[in-house]
Amino acid sequence: MTTKSKPREPAVKRPISITAVVDCVGALAAGNMDGHLYMYDTNRVGGSTGFGTEELLTKVKRGDRLLWNCLALECEAYVSIEDIVIDHEICEPERKVYPGTDVSYWIGTVKKTDPGTFTYQIRFKLGTRDEPITTTLSSSLVG
Repeated sequence: MTTKSKPREPAVKRPISITAVVDCVGALAAGNMDGHLYMYDTNRVGGSTGFGTEELLTKVKRGDRLLWNCLALECEAYVSIEDIVIDHEICEPERKVYPGTDVSYWIGTVKKTDPGTFTYQIRFKLGTRDEPITTTLSSSLVG
């Protein structure tokens, strides 16, 4: 007796999450992000490096979905990503909001087969400050 097996469902690949942990009090006092930003991603096994620094190198390939989010180091501080400045031929991040909340995140897909090394900057909205603070040092997507 032979058993017919069902065709396998393609595995759903989870996005690479890139998280910025921001020392809001320090950044607001200094007026910049220098020494007040700690970047992490979920692709250490895939080759990402620079964890806990302002210069995270996220290892990517074409088709990878990237999800950027941020956290405040201080529990009562406000931080959000205002913009991600990156070459749109490499990745075009789009702002989204979790349903039923005002919590935002950014998501995009890597467009190039071998993106090389492309830096990007993040503009953060902090506290009640009107003008966003942009990263000075840049994280990168590395092919």
